[in-house]
Amino acid sequence: MGKLVIHSDKIQDIKALVAICPFGAMQEQGGSVEITAACRLCKLCVKKGGGAVEFVEEEQQASIDKSKWQGIAVYIDHVDGRVHPVSYELLGKARELADKIQQEVLALFMGENIGAAAEELRHYGADRIFVCDKPALAKFNMEPYANVFAQFIRQVKPAAILVGATPVGRQLAPRVAARFHTGLTADCTVLDIRENTDLVQIRPAFGGNIMAEILTPNNRPQMATVRYKIMDAPQRSEAARGRIETLAVDDAALVSRIAVLGITKKPKEKSIEQADVLVVAGRGIKKKEDLSLVYDLAEALGGDFACTRPLIENGWLDPRRQIGLSGRTVRPKLIITCGVSGAIQFVAGMDHAEEIVAINSDPKAPIFKVANYAVVGDLYEIVPRLIADIQQGRERA
Repeated sequence: MGKLVIHSDKIQDIKALVAICPFGAMQEQGGSVEITAACRLCKLCVKKGGGAVEFVEEEQQASIDKSKWQGIAVYIDHVDGRVHPVSYELLGKARELADKIQQEVLALFMGENIGAAAEELRHYGADRIFVCDKPALAKFNMEPYANVFAQFIRQVKPAAILVGATPVGRQLAPRVAARFHTGLTADCTVLDIRENTDLVQIRPAFGGNIMAEILTPNNRPQMATVRYKIMDAPQRSEAARGRIETLAVDDAALVSRIAVLGITKKPKEKSIEQADVLVVAGRGIKKKEDLSLVYDLAEALGGDFACTRPLIENGWLDPRRQIGLSGRTVRPKLIITCGVSGAIQFVAGMDHAEEIVAINSDPKAPIFKVANYAVVGDLYEIVPRLIADIQQGRERA
């Protein structure tokens, strides 16, 4: 990147110079010319400004010594010592990445009375588990948690850090990344790593219309957040592999200007993320009353129902039932989509399902590219027949 520099002594006609810019990004201010945020760096003013405007390349940042940053780290998210499943998934991905560059998997675990949970982590692929067990860390509090995280980075120097995209992870990761002036890629769907330890972070961008490949080549650590059910969790090994190490943190770092007065637990609710079978309604459902087809099919299969974003925007269903980038990520054993076109925003939230059955009248619908079974036809004809067949099969059984 670079910037435009105005040489006032070379300006012959201010109005003529300002008129060159097709975006109106040049303004006359007190006898001089200033460039506003509307500038698109088209450089037309450089070509036609008679030397009054110069494009100057910015100095490249000095490359970091990547050899001093080693290992793939995972932040262990938990509530009262109960580790969030996304942390296990990230340990599995970290193991895969670390093996490619022959480095260690590191885990950061902070809280109070988490010794037993830390021992359990030894069975999930981490080589070293850094534990900070302090009363001040009993409940999530941004300041002490960020301070402990920062101490871990300064002491261990991991090449990359993976954080679950949970309510805690979404707050903590950007705060820590800002402290180290490093990059953070949110909601990654694919992660890979190069031999030079550059983390390849891939996520949908521009409303899900493209898949962006993001690198942080000049900064360490590299940081990424990943949603639950995107990665594969490793199998629990019988042998305890990892080594637990105490992360020493000064008590002054645990002092916070915020006092957690209490925590109100949300009542447990049934979530589509936990369903083994899901039936999804898409734009092909013509009116709200027709959702009964989806409900009946889900009931016949002993599963749950969900939908795509247009149905949420119509006010037909609760937003908690939406699948996709702006909704929930699911990974059921079976998912049946009814009238779903298969936009990338939706597919990113469900393409890790074990079996995908798609029903759509358009044989060229994008959903068929990810489906295991494609049914081309009118869902208003197919779904009732499918329900009837399931019910008849149960009666014969």
